[in-house]
Amino acid sequence: MATTHERELLPTASAARTGAAVRALARPHRRTLAAGFLTLVAATAAGLLTAPVLGRVIDLVAGGAPASAITAPAGWLAVIAVVQGVATAYGLGLVARAGEGMLATLRERFVDRALRLPLERVERAGSGDLTSRVTNDVTVITTVVREAVPALGRSLLTIALTLVALAVLDWRFLLVALLAVPVQAHTVRWYVRRAVPLYAAQRVAIGAQQQELLGSVGGASTVRAFRLEDEHAERVGRRSLAAVELALKGVRLVTRFYSRLNLAEFVGLAAVLAAGFLLVRNGSVSIGTASAAALYFHNLFGPINVALGLVDDAQSALAGLARLIGVADTAPVPSERPAEPARDGTIRVEGVGYSYRPGHPVLHDIDLHIAEKERVALVGASGAGKTTLARLIAGIHAPDTGTLTVGGAEPRPDDAAGSGRRVALVTQEVHVFTGPLADDLRLARPEATDEELREALERVGALRWARALPQGLDTVVGESGHRLTAAQAQQLALARLVLADPPVVVLDEATAEAGSAGARELESAADAAAEGRTALIVAHRLTQAATADRIITLDAGRVVESGPHRELVEAGGRYAELWRAWSDGRRDDL
Repeated sequence: MATTHERELLPTASAARTGAAVRALARPHRRTLAAGFLTLVAATAAGLLTAPVLGRVIDLVAGGAPASAITAPAGWLAVIAVVQGVATAYGLGLVARAGEGMLATLRERFVDRALRLPLERVERAGSGDLTSRVTNDVTVITTVVREAVPALGRSLLTIALTLVALAVLDWRFLLVALLAVPVQAHTVRWYVRRAVPLYAAQRVAIGAQQQELLGSVGGASTVRAFRLEDEHAERVGRRSLAAVELALKGVRLVTRFYSRLNLAEFVGLAAVLAAGFLLVRNGSVSIGTASAAALYFHNLFGPINVALGLVDDAQSALAGLARLIGVADTAPVPSERPAEPARDGTIRVEGVGYSYRPGHPVLHDIDLHIAEKERVALVGASGAGKTTLARLIAGIHAPDTGTLTVGGAEPRPDDAAGSGRRVALVTQEVHVFTGPLADDLRLARPEATDEELREALERVGALRWARALPQGLDTVVGESGHRLTAAQAQQLALARLVLADPPVVVLDEATAEAGSAGARELESAADAAAEGRTALIVAHRLTQAATADRIITLDAGRVVESGPHRELVEAGGRYAELWRAWSDGRRDDL
């Protein structure tokens, strides 16, 4: 497999494409967004009336007006607060509704494309790259849509309308307030230049960290067997440290960002206060008007800091959004195929070679012909290329050289499972989806009746334990339900195979997880599921190979022997050596 530094990450959309995708997502919700925006404008405008009303109160007090004169302004303040609160809540609700709709559409499109990605493409990128997009990136974007976008909208409206209000009070207040803008603009430009590449690097580092974790945890048994715990722990530690260092770098960047914004606030407020003092002294404005101007500018601190501070969230969200859109834009695997699989189960492999990495071939000039309904076992030492050849025949990988056909056609990634497909692949890694057992089975044939489900379970020897479940076929299984044993999960996968009814089946060590006690039962289930089909079996136990019509022995990526069990044992070649080692090992276990 490709090493981590040679991974080909899944695509990331450009800035232009990300903007176009957001506009397309917003188009169906434009009326809701427009209504929300107009409502927030009204709410913000109402809130801005607070400063001049307070300025009026100050003028009344400074002029020695009686206490009763303040009653009307106080009433207006209460009305303003109610109107602003109700309008803000309604406007934010509309914006949130549109945002959630856009996010739901993006999620659906992303999941649809992710599920259709060729497995080879996912493997080249590393599963950590995909899972980090599904988890971390989606979480960041969701938070921004639900919290940051409404807050940013309100802040921008408040800033714009407050500047208008300052101009209405006196154009000179607006002029001096704008002294803070150059400092703020320079700060944002400085920040964005550093934040964009930093957050992109963080997303990649998190993906690499998750890939390392998934690889170490998924291969825990192998890691322990070869005593590689310290090496893998060190590799995970290096990936985690890289992600942490980038996160700390981001924290330092944000701290410097806000310290520069504080300088802009000081410059602007000092200018407004100085202008107010001079204008009051020469009689151009009243004390109340100057006070209202100071309140307006002081009230800008919050919205400006929120708006500029959300640049931080926006950069992180945009980096994640570009990664989601990059996958969502990926062309799906072609799914044009006949409604029913072609029943020709012949397999032809001619001069096939394959490499996970250039210059490091795993298979060399493989020539192989498997007749329809022939049962062939692939055997060989670890690393001989058995699984690679099986995955090529299943359509997960495409050969680098030579030709490979199943039923006269090249296998495709969507040929590897499900109803209406030519090849079904069953491996030792079986996933049980959370939900009723019947729904899990119907993944292979959605229209299957309960009777057909029971027949498939009976064929692989699973009906007895399925009936014994608390609610039978309606029992919820999987992570959040009834946990199936490794052997039961494998029988479930074999029952799906029966329901899918493909002409060709590839069993890649599909009985390896059964353990010694359930090996024979699961091997019988695999035999029953493969009956009447062309079967290619990557044999974990050589008892499976012994009962096959023919055995193909691989060594260092080459076919070195081909023939029935008895003939190969008598020939005394590579297979005979493997058989003797297997037989001696079984006797030692008894």
